[in-house]
Amino acid sequence: MYLRLRFFIVLLLVVRVVAAQQFQPGFDVKEYAAFLSMAHYESSIPDKALREKQQDPYKLIYKSPEVGMKNLWWLYTNEQNQAVIVIRGTVGDMVSWMENYYCPMIPATGSLQLGPATQFSYKLAESKEAYVHAGWTIGMAYLVTDMMPKIKELYQKGVRDFFIFGHSQGGALSYLVSSYFYYRRQDGALPADIRFKTYTSAAPKPGNMQYAYDFDFINRGGWAYSVVNAADWVPETPYSIQRVSDMNTLNPIIHIPEDLKKQKFFLRLAGNFYYGKLNRKTRKAQRSYTNILGHKLYKLAVRKALPGLKEPRYAPSMSYMRAGSPVVLMPDTAYYQKYGRDEADRFAHHHFAPYLYLLQKQYGK
Repeated sequence: MYLRLRFFIVLLLVVRVVAAQQFQPGFDVKEYAAFLSMAHYESSIPDKALREKQQDPYKLIYKSPEVGMKNLWWLYTNEQNQAVIVIRGTVGDMVSWMENYYCPMIPATGSLQLGPATQFSYKLAESKEAYVHAGWTIGMAYLVTDMMPKIKELYQKGVRDFFIFGHSQGGALSYLVSSYFYYRRQDGALPADIRFKTYTSAAPKPGNMQYAYDFDFINRGGWAYSVVNAADWVPETPYSIQRVSDMNTLNPIIHIPEDLKKQKFFLRLAGNFYYGKLNRKTRKAQRSYTNILGHKLYKLAVRKALPGLKEPRYAPSMSYMRAGSPVVLMPDTAYYQKYGRDEADRFAHHHFAPYLYLLQKQYGK
Protein backbone atom coordinates (compact mmCIF):
# COMPACT_ATOMS: atom_id res chain seq x y z
CA MET A 1 0.00 0.00 0.00
CA TYR A 2 2.83 2.35 0.94
CA LEU A 3 4.65 1.61 -2.34
CA ARG A 4 1.46 2.23 -4.31
CA LEU A 5 0.96 5.57 -2.53
CA ARG A 6 4.55 6.60 -3.28
CA PHE A 7 4.15 5.60 -6.93
CA PHE A 8 0.93 7.63 -7.19
CA ILE A 9 2.59 10.71 -5.65
CA VAL A 10 5.59 10.43 -8.00
CA LEU A 11 3.28 9.99 -10.99
CA LEU A 12 1.27 13.04 -9.94
CA LEU A 13 4.45 15.11 -9.63
CA VAL A 14 5.63 13.97 -13.07
CA VAL A 15 2.29 14.92 -14.62
CA ARG A 16 2.43 18.36 -12.97
CA VAL A 17 6.02 18.93 -14.16
CA VAL A 18 5.13 17.91 -17.74
CA ALA A 19 2.11 20.23 -17.67
CA ALA A 20 4.26 23.08 -16.38
CA GLN A 21 6.79 22.53 -19.19
CA GLN A 22 4.24 22.96 -21.97
CA PHE A 23 4.99 26.69 -22.19
CA GLN A 24 8.65 26.46 -23.10
CA PRO A 25 11.29 28.37 -25.06
CA GLY A 26 12.31 27.04 -28.44
CA PHE A 27 10.69 26.94 -31.86
CA ASP A 28 7.65 24.67 -31.77
CA VAL A 29 6.31 23.90 -35.23
CA LYS A 30 2.88 22.94 -33.85
CA GLU A 31 2.54 26.25 -32.04
CA TYR A 32 3.52 28.26 -35.08
CA ALA A 33 1.25 26.28 -37.43
CA ALA A 34 -1.71 26.70 -35.09
CA PHE A 35 -1.20 30.46 -34.76
CA LEU A 36 -0.62 30.88 -38.50
CA SER A 37 -3.96 29.18 -39.11
CA MET A 38 -5.68 31.29 -36.44
CA ALA A 39 -4.51 34.48 -38.15
CA HIS A 40 -6.17 33.39 -41.41
CA TYR A 41 -9.16 31.24 -40.39
CA GLU A 42 -9.80 32.16 -36.74
CA SER A 43 -9.16 28.47 -36.09
CA SER A 44 -5.97 26.65 -35.14
CA ILE A 45 -6.83 23.82 -37.56
CA PRO A 46 -5.53 24.73 -41.05
CA ASP A 47 -7.26 21.88 -42.89
CA LYS A 48 -10.86 22.75 -43.86
CA ALA A 49 -12.11 19.16 -43.68
CA LEU A 50 -10.60 18.64 -40.23
CA ARG A 51 -12.11 21.91 -38.99
CA GLU A 52 -15.55 20.44 -39.59
CA LYS A 53 -14.73 17.24 -37.69
CA GLN A 54 -12.39 18.18 -34.86
CA GLN A 55 -12.90 20.47 -31.91
CA ASP A 56 -10.51 23.41 -31.89
CA PRO A 57 -8.26 23.28 -28.78
CA TYR A 58 -8.23 27.10 -28.74
CA LYS A 59 -11.28 29.15 -27.82
CA LEU A 60 -11.79 32.69 -29.11
CA ILE A 61 -12.77 34.85 -26.13
CA TYR A 62 -12.32 38.34 -27.55
CA LYS A 63 -12.13 40.12 -30.90
CA SER A 64 -11.23 43.77 -30.73
CA PRO A 65 -12.82 46.61 -32.66
CA GLU A 66 -10.67 48.27 -35.31
CA VAL A 67 -8.33 50.78 -33.67
CA GLY A 68 -5.69 53.19 -34.91
CA MET A 69 -5.06 52.67 -38.62
CA LYS A 70 -7.37 49.67 -39.11
CA ASN A 71 -5.56 47.47 -36.55
CA LEU A 72 -7.33 44.55 -34.89
CA TRP A 73 -6.45 41.63 -32.62
CA TRP A 74 -7.93 38.38 -31.32
CA LEU A 75 -7.52 36.73 -27.92
CA TYR A 76 -7.67 32.94 -27.50
CA THR A 77 -7.28 30.58 -24.55
CA ASN A 78 -6.79 26.82 -24.27
CA GLU A 79 -7.22 24.09 -21.66
CA GLN A 80 -3.59 24.49 -20.55
CA ASN A 81 -4.52 27.92 -19.17
CA GLN A 82 -2.51 29.67 -21.86
CA ALA A 83 -3.56 32.68 -23.91
CA VAL A 84 -2.75 33.65 -27.49
CA ILE A 85 -2.71 37.23 -28.80
CA VAL A 86 -3.08 37.23 -32.59
CA ILE A 87 -2.56 40.55 -34.39
CA ARG A 88 -4.11 41.12 -37.80
CA GLY A 89 -1.96 42.14 -40.76
CA THR A 90 -2.60 44.66 -43.53
CA VAL A 91 -6.11 44.71 -45.01
CA GLY A 92 -7.41 46.08 -48.30
CA ASP A 93 -7.85 49.64 -47.10
CA MET A 94 -5.67 52.65 -47.88
CA VAL A 95 -5.43 53.61 -44.20
CA SER A 96 -4.08 50.15 -43.33
CA TRP A 97 -1.47 50.40 -46.10
CA MET A 98 -0.56 53.91 -45.01
CA GLU A 99 0.55 52.55 -41.64
CA ASN A 100 3.23 50.56 -43.50
CA TYR A 101 4.38 53.46 -45.67
CA TYR A 102 4.56 55.88 -42.75
CA CYS A 103 8.07 54.63 -42.02
CA PRO A 104 10.35 57.37 -40.70
CA MET A 105 12.03 56.22 -37.51
CA ILE A 106 11.18 57.55 -34.07
CA PRO A 107 12.92 56.88 -30.72
CA ALA A 108 12.17 53.47 -29.18
CA THR A 109 11.46 55.25 -25.89
CA GLY A 110 9.25 58.30 -25.83
CA SER A 111 5.64 59.44 -26.02
CA LEU A 112 2.96 59.97 -28.65
CA GLN A 113 0.23 62.57 -28.55
CA LEU A 114 -2.70 60.48 -29.80
CA GLY A 115 -5.33 63.10 -29.02
CA PRO A 116 -5.84 66.44 -27.24
CA ALA A 117 -5.98 64.69 -23.87
CA THR A 118 -4.32 61.37 -24.74
CA GLN A 119 -0.58 61.09 -24.14
CA PHE A 120 0.83 57.59 -24.66
CA SER A 121 4.25 56.93 -23.11
CA TYR A 122 6.18 53.86 -24.19
CA LYS A 123 9.50 52.08 -23.78
CA LEU A 124 10.60 49.49 -26.34
CA ALA A 125 14.36 49.37 -25.70
CA GLU A 126 17.01 50.53 -23.23
CA SER A 127 19.33 52.32 -25.63
CA LYS A 128 18.71 55.96 -26.55
CA GLU A 129 20.08 55.05 -29.98
CA ALA A 130 17.29 52.50 -30.59
CA TYR A 131 14.72 53.63 -33.18
CA VAL A 132 11.51 52.06 -34.48
CA HIS A 133 9.01 52.42 -37.34
CA ALA A 134 6.66 55.38 -36.74
CA GLY A 135 3.49 53.90 -38.27
CA TRP A 136 3.71 50.57 -36.49
CA THR A 137 4.58 52.23 -33.17
CA ILE A 138 1.39 54.27 -33.46
CA GLY A 139 -0.51 51.07 -34.27
CA MET A 140 1.10 49.37 -31.26
CA ALA A 141 -0.02 52.23 -29.01
CA TYR A 142 -3.69 51.71 -29.87
CA LEU A 143 -3.43 47.92 -29.66
CA VAL A 144 -1.73 47.63 -26.25
CA THR A 145 -4.15 50.15 -24.77
CA ASP A 146 -6.91 47.68 -25.61
CA MET A 147 -4.83 44.60 -24.70
CA MET A 148 -3.67 45.57 -21.20
CA PRO A 149 -7.07 45.28 -19.45
CA LYS A 150 -7.69 41.88 -21.09
CA ILE A 151 -4.29 40.56 -19.98
CA LYS A 152 -4.89 41.71 -16.41
CA GLU A 153 -8.36 40.18 -16.47
CA LEU A 154 -6.97 36.79 -17.56
CA TYR A 155 -4.20 37.06 -14.97
CA GLN A 156 -6.84 37.32 -12.26
CA LYS A 157 -8.26 34.05 -13.61
CA GLY A 158 -4.89 32.31 -13.29
CA VAL A 159 -3.42 32.77 -16.79
CA ARG A 160 0.31 33.45 -16.65
CA ASP A 161 1.52 32.39 -20.11
CA PHE A 162 0.83 34.44 -23.25
CA PHE A 163 1.81 33.86 -26.86
CA ILE A 164 2.06 36.83 -29.22
CA PHE A 165 1.66 36.18 -32.95
CA GLY A 166 1.24 38.17 -36.13
CA HIS A 167 1.72 37.65 -39.88
CA SER A 168 2.96 40.42 -42.21
CA GLN A 169 2.09 43.80 -40.68
CA GLY A 170 0.79 41.81 -37.72
CA GLY A 171 4.29 40.38 -37.33
CA ALA A 172 5.86 43.85 -37.30
CA LEU A 173 3.37 44.91 -34.65
CA SER A 174 4.11 41.73 -32.66
CA TYR A 175 7.74 42.80 -32.24
CA LEU A 176 6.73 46.14 -30.73
CA VAL A 177 3.89 44.74 -28.62
CA SER A 178 6.27 42.12 -27.21
CA SER A 179 8.87 44.78 -26.33
CA TYR A 180 6.23 47.01 -24.76
CA PHE A 181 4.93 44.24 -22.50
CA TYR A 182 8.46 43.27 -21.46
CA TYR A 183 9.23 46.76 -20.21
CA ARG A 184 5.79 47.17 -18.64
CA ARG A 185 6.54 44.01 -16.68
CA GLN A 186 9.94 45.45 -15.73
CA ASP A 187 8.40 48.66 -14.35
CA GLY A 188 5.73 46.79 -12.40
CA ALA A 189 2.70 47.65 -14.55
CA LEU A 190 2.35 43.92 -15.30
CA PRO A 191 2.97 41.10 -12.79
CA ALA A 192 6.51 39.72 -12.72
CA ASP A 193 5.41 36.11 -13.23
CA ILE A 194 3.67 36.71 -16.59
CA ARG A 195 5.58 35.11 -19.46
CA PHE A 196 5.47 35.99 -23.15
CA LYS A 197 6.59 33.99 -26.18
CA THR A 198 6.57 35.69 -29.57
CA TYR A 199 6.30 34.40 -33.13
CA THR A 200 6.55 36.93 -35.97
CA SER A 201 5.63 35.58 -39.39
CA ALA A 202 6.48 37.15 -42.78
CA ALA A 203 7.28 40.30 -40.83
CA PRO A 204 9.00 43.42 -42.17
CA LYS A 205 11.92 44.97 -40.30
CA PRO A 206 10.71 46.75 -37.12
CA GLY A 207 13.57 49.11 -36.23
CA ASN A 208 17.30 49.76 -36.31
CA MET A 209 20.18 47.59 -35.13
CA GLN A 210 20.07 48.90 -31.56
CA TYR A 211 16.38 47.98 -31.34
CA ALA A 212 17.06 44.55 -32.88
CA TYR A 213 19.89 43.93 -30.40
CA ASP A 214 17.59 44.86 -27.52
CA PHE A 215 14.72 42.68 -28.77
CA ASP A 216 16.98 39.65 -29.20
CA PHE A 217 18.59 40.22 -25.80
CA ILE A 218 15.37 40.48 -23.79
CA ASN A 219 14.06 37.34 -25.57
CA ARG A 220 17.32 35.39 -25.33
CA GLY A 221 17.04 31.68 -24.75
CA GLY A 222 14.38 30.97 -27.36
CA TRP A 223 11.43 33.25 -26.50
CA ALA A 224 11.02 35.03 -29.85
CA TYR A 225 11.17 33.75 -33.44
CA SER A 226 10.97 35.36 -36.86
CA VAL A 227 9.66 32.95 -39.52
CA VAL A 228 10.27 33.94 -43.15
CA ASN A 229 9.79 32.36 -46.56
CA ALA A 230 13.02 33.15 -48.44
CA ALA A 231 10.96 33.86 -51.59
CA ASP A 232 8.85 36.47 -49.79
CA TRP A 233 9.85 40.11 -50.45
CA VAL A 234 7.94 41.65 -47.53
CA PRO A 235 10.61 40.78 -44.89
CA GLU A 236 13.06 42.86 -46.99
CA THR A 237 11.12 46.03 -46.22
CA PRO A 238 11.24 48.87 -45.21
CA TYR A 239 14.03 50.25 -47.38
CA SER A 240 17.20 50.59 -45.32
CA ILE A 241 19.83 53.35 -45.51
CA GLN A 242 22.86 53.09 -43.23
CA ARG A 243 24.57 56.35 -42.39
CA VAL A 244 27.90 56.74 -40.60
CA SER A 245 25.90 58.07 -37.64
CA ASP A 246 24.06 54.72 -37.45
CA MET A 247 27.27 52.87 -36.65
CA ASN A 248 28.71 51.92 -33.30
CA THR A 249 30.82 54.77 -31.93
CA LEU A 250 33.85 52.44 -31.86
CA ASN A 251 33.58 51.71 -35.58
CA PRO A 252 36.78 52.87 -37.32
CA ILE A 253 34.77 54.29 -40.24
CA ILE A 254 33.41 57.00 -37.94
CA HIS A 255 36.93 58.11 -37.06
CA ILE A 256 38.28 58.37 -40.61
CA PRO A 257 38.18 62.23 -40.57
CA GLU A 258 40.27 62.27 -37.39
CA ASP A 259 42.71 59.71 -38.80
CA LEU A 260 43.07 61.70 -42.01
CA LYS A 261 44.31 64.71 -40.03
CA LYS A 262 47.46 62.73 -39.32
CA GLN A 263 48.15 62.10 -43.01
CA LYS A 264 50.10 64.12 -45.56
CA PHE A 265 48.38 67.06 -47.24
CA PHE A 266 47.38 65.50 -50.60
CA LEU A 267 46.25 62.21 -49.01
CA ARG A 268 44.26 64.18 -46.45
CA LEU A 269 42.71 66.31 -49.19
CA ALA A 270 41.69 63.33 -51.35
CA GLY A 271 40.50 61.30 -48.35
CA ASN A 272 38.28 64.07 -47.03
CA PHE A 273 36.83 64.68 -50.50
CA TYR A 274 35.76 61.07 -51.10
CA TYR A 275 34.72 60.43 -47.49
CA GLY A 276 32.58 63.56 -47.51
CA LYS A 277 31.02 62.62 -50.84
CA LEU A 278 30.05 59.13 -49.64
CA ASN A 279 28.79 60.43 -46.30
CA ARG A 280 26.65 63.13 -47.95
CA LYS A 281 24.99 60.60 -50.28
CA THR A 282 23.56 58.45 -47.49
CA ARG A 283 22.71 61.47 -45.33
CA LYS A 284 20.80 63.08 -48.20
CA ALA A 285 18.99 59.81 -49.02
CA GLN A 286 17.90 59.34 -45.41
CA ARG A 287 16.63 62.91 -45.17
CA SER A 288 14.68 62.54 -48.41
CA TYR A 289 12.97 59.34 -47.25
CA THR A 290 12.17 60.84 -43.86
CA ASN A 291 10.76 63.98 -45.49
CA ILE A 292 8.60 62.21 -48.09
CA LEU A 293 7.45 59.19 -46.03
CA GLY A 294 7.36 61.23 -42.81
CA HIS A 295 6.49 64.94 -42.99
CA LYS A 296 4.71 64.90 -46.34
CA LEU A 297 2.77 61.65 -45.74
CA TYR A 298 1.68 62.90 -42.32
CA LYS A 299 0.33 66.15 -43.82
CA LEU A 300 -1.31 64.46 -46.82
CA ALA A 301 -2.94 61.45 -45.17
CA VAL A 302 -1.96 60.39 -41.64
CA ARG A 303 -3.54 63.34 -39.82
CA LYS A 304 -6.74 62.81 -41.82
CA ALA A 305 -6.92 59.21 -40.63
CA LEU A 306 -5.96 60.14 -37.06
CA PRO A 307 -7.04 63.77 -36.53
CA GLY A 308 -5.86 63.87 -32.91
CA LEU A 309 -2.36 62.58 -33.63
CA LYS A 310 0.41 65.13 -33.27
CA GLU A 311 3.28 64.58 -35.70
CA PRO A 312 6.09 62.88 -33.77
CA ARG A 313 9.72 63.97 -33.90
CA TYR A 314 11.63 61.76 -36.32
CA ALA A 315 15.05 60.24 -35.70
CA PRO A 316 17.90 60.92 -38.18
CA SER A 317 17.96 57.31 -39.36
CA MET A 318 16.46 54.83 -41.83
CA SER A 319 18.79 51.95 -40.96
CA TYR A 320 16.25 49.12 -40.66
CA MET A 321 17.32 45.68 -39.43
CA ARG A 322 15.64 42.32 -38.84
CA ALA A 323 15.05 41.00 -35.31
CA GLY A 324 14.14 37.72 -33.65
CA SER A 325 15.75 34.28 -33.92
CA PRO A 326 15.37 33.42 -37.63
CA VAL A 327 13.45 30.40 -38.87
CA VAL A 328 13.98 30.33 -42.63
CA LEU A 329 11.62 28.37 -44.88
CA MET A 330 13.72 27.69 -47.98
CA PRO A 331 11.94 27.19 -51.34
CA ASP A 332 13.09 24.42 -53.69
CA THR A 333 12.31 23.45 -57.29
CA ALA A 334 9.02 21.75 -56.34
CA TYR A 335 7.97 24.89 -54.46
CA TYR A 336 8.54 27.16 -57.47
CA GLN A 337 6.73 24.72 -59.73
CA LYS A 338 3.76 25.02 -57.41
CA TYR A 339 3.80 28.76 -56.67
CA GLY A 340 5.67 30.15 -59.68
CA ARG A 341 8.42 32.70 -60.20
CA ASP A 342 6.77 35.36 -62.36
CA GLU A 343 5.67 38.80 -61.22
CA ALA A 344 1.97 38.29 -61.99
CA ASP A 345 1.19 38.06 -58.29
CA ARG A 346 3.85 39.80 -56.26
CA PHE A 347 2.26 38.52 -53.05
CA ALA A 348 2.18 34.85 -54.11
CA HIS A 349 4.97 33.92 -51.68
CA HIS A 350 3.66 36.04 -48.82
CA HIS A 351 0.35 34.26 -48.27
CA PHE A 352 -0.71 31.59 -45.81
CA ALA A 353 -0.55 28.61 -48.23
CA PRO A 354 3.15 28.82 -49.24
CA TYR A 355 4.21 29.32 -45.62
CA LEU A 356 2.24 26.27 -44.49
CA TYR A 357 3.46 24.24 -47.47
CA LEU A 358 7.14 24.87 -46.67
CA LEU A 359 6.57 24.43 -42.94
CA GLN A 360 5.00 20.99 -43.42
CA LYS A 361 7.57 19.95 -46.01
CA GLN A 362 10.60 20.98 -43.94
CA TYR A 363 9.32 20.26 -40.43
CA GLY A 364 6.78 17.49 -41.03
CA LYS A 365 2.99 17.48 -40.70
